[in-house]
Amino acid sequence: MAHHADAKSMLDDRGYEGVLIRGQNPALLMEKAVRDRITESYYWKEQCFGLNAATLCDRAVESTFIGGTYGQQKPTPFLCLAFKLLQLTPEREIVLEYLLNEDFKYLRALAAFYVRLTFDPPDIYKTLEPLLSDYRKLKRRTNNGFTLTHVDQFIDDLLTKERVCATSLWKMPTRQQLEDLELLDERVSPLGDEIDDIDADDSPS
Repeated sequence: MAHHADAKSMLDDRGYEGVLIRGQNPALLMEKAVRDRITESYYWKEQCFGLNAATLCDRAVESTFIGGTYGQQKPTPFLCLAFKLLQLTPEREIVLEYLLNEDFKYLRALAAFYVRLTFDPPDIYKTLEPLLSDYRKLKRRTNNGFTLTHVDQFIDDLLTKERVCATSLWKMPTRQQLEDLELLDERVSPLGDEIDDIDADDSPS
């Protein structure tokens, strides 16, 4: 009960003195209906109590799928851990350590989700785009069971879709808009050299 009360108090802006993300309590970046389902869930009450940045990492390493809600709007462990990250607001170096850990793909996915929710637009693109070359499989929980996706597809969803894992993503400028403002350099495709080689082979001798 105390843990549930603590979670509720984190959602009250009155007297909140923690880190602000885009001018607000980061725990409020998820919609109220989703937050309520998370804080009422068994996983939140039993597995998220007392977590810090290190022990949350351990929980994420144990994850076996991504997803938002399923069944009767039950939140996945992935979504609960993302919400806990929003409460903890760890240092950027810790988030990047999660993200760059190549051994645990679900930890990487969790960190990428957090990056999309909390980083500034140029940093979101710079941080997530390199992961478009990670083609490992991910299991996704849906209302109809499990489906197969891949890390690169999940990253693409974070960069292009308005809603991912039962969470509305704040609308950020497009890559082209940021390039026009000179906040991003033009992206070089990892396939660039291969395309140049094909063009060279196809050119008349």
